[in-house]
Amino acid sequence: MFIIVGTGAGGAILARELAQNDLPVTIIEKGPYIDSKDAFNYYDKYNSSVDLLTTTCIGGATIVSMSNMVRALDSELHEYGIDLAEAYEYVEDLVGVHQLDDSHIGKGTQAFLDAGRQLGLETLKMPKAIREEDCIQCGRCAFGCPADAKWSGKDFVDDAVEAGATLITEAEVTDLIIEDNEIKGVEYIKDDKKEEVYGDYVILSAGAISSALILRRAGIDAGREIFFDPFVSVGGYIKDINFNTEVQMAGLVIGKNFVLSPHFSSFIRDNIPDDSVTDKDILSIMVKTPDECKGYIDDDGEVYKINTIQDIRYLAEGAATAGLILEKAGVDPKTIGSTVYRGAHPGGTAPIGKIVDSNLETEISNLFVCDASVLPISPGKPPILTILALSKRLSDYLKKY
Repeated sequence: MFIIVGTGAGGAILARELAQNDLPVTIIEKGPYIDSKDAFNYYDKYNSSVDLLTTTCIGGATIVSMSNMVRALDSELHEYGIDLAEAYEYVEDLVGVHQLDDSHIGKGTQAFLDAGRQLGLETLKMPKAIREEDCIQCGRCAFGCPADAKWSGKDFVDDAVEAGATLITEAEVTDLIIEDNEIKGVEYIKDDKKEEVYGDYVILSAGAISSALILRRAGIDAGREIFFDPFVSVGGYIKDINFNTEVQMAGLVIGKNFVLSPHFSSFIRDNIPDDSVTDKDILSIMVKTPDECKGYIDDDGEVYKINTIQDIRYLAEGAATAGLILEKAGVDPKTIGSTVYRGAHPGGTAPIGKIVDSNLETEISNLFVCDASVLPISPGKPPILTILALSKRLSDYLKKY
């Protein structure tokens, strides 16, 4: 029996791959099973010092992601004996990774792409897992797709259940059952009752924060460091651009220390002292950088972030470049402003080489971790494809048992 905790990118594909190989799988998800369109109701809350975008529901953060699929950390993972080349190809084919058809590249995104190229920046369409035939181009990607047009972990959980896996939702794993340093199962609470489920293998895929806290309760000192990609949105006024209804983050500029992608933020409008400006008049760009792993999770589960000089410098470089792109794209330079600092894609709390080995196994026999926790450094890029590839590799390893 394989017990998988969490249904984000890592847990979802593991459940699918194992269940479709006729292996017994039980999936435990802390959040509820929901319709994708309702995902915006399930964003998590952290302490007042951290604005971190994660969700607790079926599919985890993938259900509110932009379904961006970029390879990351290839050479860094080679240092740990991990080659994801075959896994990447498998996953990209499985979820249909591609650059969007021109029919789904709106006026704002095209302006971003044209401006980036004119400035000599490395500019391309964002690889995504979105089905154009279903996409209604509503701009609500980060709220949960109302048309179910993009891939999320929920898709793979449904595949796993159809193949015979057991899904337990609204159940919080509180502890691990361990005997003689070998995993035997998990304890969880559902409907205020403590339950136990036993299995031969347990894979924690509950996210960088929850997985770390579960490990810590089992005596593994995870979560003493954490990264999450810092980001701001920089934007301004350009009349009737209608970017707010486009597919979000459909373009990409790759800098040395940052990535930029067109992403609508209604907060930009608050920076413009003109009541006639509406959401349809805003073009904005997300600036995302890798950060140094200087945060931590305390024993109460609160998340803290320590910003280094390097973190701030990278963000400033990206924001300045975004401003140049916006001006080249036709945005009124007098209106360009930024949102506050936020964070996404937490990881690094149980890194390869420290908490898990190259097969993602902990010091406790048959206890594995497979989510962003295991990433050894911040990728500074969307990590979903890398997590999916790591999980595919792990599923192949587990099938041999």
